[in-house]
Amino acid sequence: MDPASLGLIGLILAVPAIARNALFAAVAIAGLIAAFLIATTRDDAFEAAGRQSKWAWVAIVVMSAAVCLLRMPFLSWFGVVAIGLYYFDVRPALINIIRGNSGW
Repeated sequence: MDPASLGLIGLILAVPAIARNALFAAVAIAGLIAAFLIATTRDDAFEAAGRQSKWAWVAIVVMSAAVCLLRMPFLSWFGVVAIGLYYFDVRPALINIIRGNSGW
């Protein structure tokens, strides 16, 4: 094989790793945005929603974003789950409470 073919094969084999790193970086950025959103949310909304305290969620999301940015092999997946848990479970509950919907 010529060197050009080997370089192309190497690039093709590197695509999954590049995509994984880009996805973890995107999740980490979403985690930092979530930390800002949590920090600007009222304290009593977390208590009314029956969730952990505001600063506990800030710590969870910031640590999860850091783990995703550092690409720790197994812990990164826990970080993705924690950030997803905030966006898909905690945040909608907080929005309902702040807006006064209470799920009705």
